[in-house]
Amino acid sequence: MAKQYKVITGERVVSLISFHTHGCKVNTYDTGLLENQLNDVATSDAHVHVINSCAVTAQATLDVVKQARRLKRKQPDSKVVVTGCSAQVDHQILLDAPEIDIVVANSHKPHLREILQDHLSAKESSRSYIDDIFKNETLGEGGGLESAHTRAYLKIQDGCNSFCTFCVIPFARGRSRSLSVKELCERANSLYQQGAREIVLTGVHVGDYENTNGESKVVLEDLVSEMLKRTEVPRYRISSLEPIELTDRLLDLYSDERLCPHFHMSIQSASTKVLHEMKRKYTAEDVKSALTRIRQKLPSAYIGMDVIAGFPGETDEEFLETCENLRSTPWTRIHVFPYSERSRTKAAQREDQIPVATRMSRAEALRELSHQRAFEEAERQIGLVKRALVLRNNKERGRALTRDYWNLEIDQNDLSVNEELEFRIVAISDRSVHNGPILKAEVVCASC
Repeated sequence: MAKQYKVITGERVVSLISFHTHGCKVNTYDTGLLENQLNDVATSDAHVHVINSCAVTAQATLDVVKQARRLKRKQPDSKVVVTGCSAQVDHQILLDAPEIDIVVANSHKPHLREILQDHLSAKESSRSYIDDIFKNETLGEGGGLESAHTRAYLKIQDGCNSFCTFCVIPFARGRSRSLSVKELCERANSLYQQGAREIVLTGVHVGDYENTNGESKVVLEDLVSEMLKRTEVPRYRISSLEPIELTDRLLDLYSDERLCPHFHMSIQSASTKVLHEMKRKYTAEDVKSALTRIRQKLPSAYIGMDVIAGFPGETDEEFLETCENLRSTPWTRIHVFPYSERSRTKAAQREDQIPVATRMSRAEALRELSHQRAFEEAERQIGLVKRALVLRNNKERGRALTRDYWNLEIDQNDLSVNEELEFRIVAISDRSVHNGPILKAEVVCASC
């Protein structure tokens, strides 16, 4: 969805910039930062489209090119600017698309304002801006709240040091680096003052969060503990974690109800051999243990997962091992990725690539497993009363999000957006495979 800014001088629109976000929560944070940086750039009569791209799969880059073509067909005189991860790792592919006017890699994203101003004033004509991402030490402080969102994303770290064999993201984001506890607490309080009533702590590798406080090392558990103590934000979520990053200390912090019982586990496989070849640092037993410990500690927690289907060399037996291990463990929904070759990764250089048709059939089997489990879990919600944050109203209905990550649809459109109310779950509203369950609910208490 595009977000637009208009800056008006007298009766003349001098700036019209639309933002298009692809991919992860970190990109959503970064788009909020770009909005803050570009909202007063004078574009004269030109409409500028800024696409913040994703590169997690090859298809993600192709999707950016397709969107650029659609935008140019609709507005031939507009300028299309692509930044983000695809602009870093698939730079030439984007330059080869004539519909894209400027390609600004992550290495140059902090300078996008100056680059755009120079282009619009005809001081600059280059289409390409890229450098070694591993020289980049910036973290992009000050983003998080997009104009079209009621929830905020707070990037606590960027980059990754793991270099898993399938993953191109270290080449797109650089080495892991983290913001300080002080900066993050101040930013969270600022977002709260701006109206955010839920903040998602996000990053490229959240479990790798590490900073220093004097001579002592500060890790993720320390950060979360301090944010709960030093901020007024009523709802926090933590984005993706790996199984071995889910420590007992972190789980204990969920005794504070402000930390929402929602987990997204980046497991990728539940076969120890496949995990080893992915260069993951845990086993299938670690996966099962983490999922079981969540359910034991927080019985109502929503547990999502990432799983890759068709990693090079994955045998039928190893794929079935993943399926069986998942069937026997507690979780709510799987986000399935058919394996995608990415340049510069070790997995892409292997000769034992799985045929695309096999990858797709395995992905479909995982999606069917996910669909069945998600709707079984959804049925268990009917009749329960849950607190949910009202996200928006449309012509006929309201939408809200529970603390345990269930999307609610309410048959009234006069709810106060950004307020947390109590709702009773009465039915499953949407049974589509793609979207996952949406629950129909009714207000129980409008003043709780």
